Amino acid sequence: MKQELYACVHAADFPAQALIRIRTELETQPVAVLKGRAPLETVCSLNRAALLKGAVFGMTRLEAESIAGLQLVARSEETEAAARAVMLECAAHFSPRIEIAGEAAACACVLDIAGTERLFGPPETLAKRLRAALASAGFRVSVAVSTNYQAARFKAASTRGITVIPDQEEANFLAKLPLALLELNEEHTETFAIWGIRTLGELAALDETDLVTRLGPQAITWRQLALGKLPHIFQPIEPEFALKEFCDFDSPVERSDSLLFVGARMIECLVARAASHALSVASLVVGMQLAGGVIYQRTIRPAIPTADRKFLLKLLQLEIGAHPPRAAVLSITLTAEAGQSSKVQLGLFAPQTPEPSRLDVTIARLKAIAGDDRVGSPVLEDSQRPGSFRMASFAVATQSGVNEPAEERRPQLALRRMRPPVPIRVQLDALKPVAFRNREQSFNIAAAYGPWRTSGCWWSTDGWNAEEWDVLAEANYGVYLACLLVRNCTLNEWSLEAFYD
Repeated sequence: MKQELYACVHAADFPAQALIRIRTELETQPVAVLKGRAPLETVCSLNRAALLKGAVFGMTRLEAESIAGLQLVARSEETEAAARAVMLECAAHFSPRIEIAGEAAACACVLDIAGTERLFGPPETLAKRLRAALASAGFRVSVAVSTNYQAARFKAASTRGITVIPDQEEANFLAKLPLALLELNEEHTETFAIWGIRTLGELAALDETDLVTRLGPQAITWRQLALGKLPHIFQPIEPEFALKEFCDFDSPVERSDSLLFVGARMIECLVARAASHALSVASLVVGMQLAGGVIYQRTIRPAIPTADRKFLLKLLQLEIGAHPPRAAVLSITLTAEAGQSSKVQLGLFAPQTPEPSRLDVTIARLKAIAGDDRVGSPVLEDSQRPGSFRMASFAVATQSGVNEPAEERRPQLALRRMRPPVPIRVQLDALKPVAFRNREQSFNIAAAYGPWRTSGCWWSTDGWNAEEWDVLAEANYGVYLACLLVRNCTLNEWSLEAFYD
């Protein structure tokens, strides 16, 4: 059987780290995170700069406001949940077996790294690479490696940087750690304080029989924890891969440049996470919580999946500019759908085509000017209404294989529509058109085929009732034209709809 080996990742002051990770303007400032309801908020997390300013855990909002230069932000559970998912996602690159070992104001997870030496080298090298990967994702963590699960967890929670505990040396590395790591109740904590026991090493030095006699059988577990010998049944989780970032603002945001500043960092994180799985961003859903309880949501869908941060940010800027929020923004959520980026092999003598990103930006600008429903690709609707279509977003069609047989091309009759239709006056003989006239000239009808009647949607204002005639018309100068004449039966009006080419 392979020897057990665990690596614990501990992110202290996680509420503050989760906020600073998205709001990069707070990285160099002292930050304290408040929890609770106003006006009874207390400090639950703070960064190192805030500690140097004199801020401490548990101080009230009034006490924190008395510290000059201290930035106070409200705790956001959604932001922490999104950051925790990112942290687990980064850790999963080093081991698929991960167990959550977090605390109230910290986020911790333990990785089963037994047998990973051939992939990442010795434990020291793996710990360095793991810490560097989390640092690039915006987390400041400590890493401890040990053959005992609890020893790695205790050491990572009590020290900074990287610690590798050799086998059978757990007791020596845990000896100076505080007894508070055992999370004893108030009665047992007071008992050990009276005995003068303040560290795990002092507890491990006590006789096990005397401990059980005075404190009960749970003392055996405490002593094994202090010695780093307590066995553990590893319970790995199965994290779900979801590209989502959330940011909750302290005060309502009304300026679009402030939204884009935060959105740029969120897009950067989403693209980096997708790239780590060899994926790109296929679509981006922008959700905002507005003042007054209004929900703002827009979807950005590039022509092809992309990993270009600047391009996605430009699309976000154009989308917000064309459809600005109607109220101040309280929070913003970006959810991305992952997709495979396509590669196109260009021919040696083929002309260079424009980049898809430029096409998307041009389309977004046209939509901002003309409207969303007036830019795109025409798609026929499932309707009998003549000329019925709708505008859909542009999409890149997949090319067929080169070995597929080409279909036999047959001559086809083209119909050239008139936009808009030309009003005409029609002369009838036995309810059959024999001549018509527009504003410029007259035409004699040599042959007429019809009528073909269509109607629908009689129950709504968009109903139609028309009859169509295919005619061969002769102009005064001896030229024949194949035309489509349509009569609106509701209004009894005739129009020239199209020519046959």
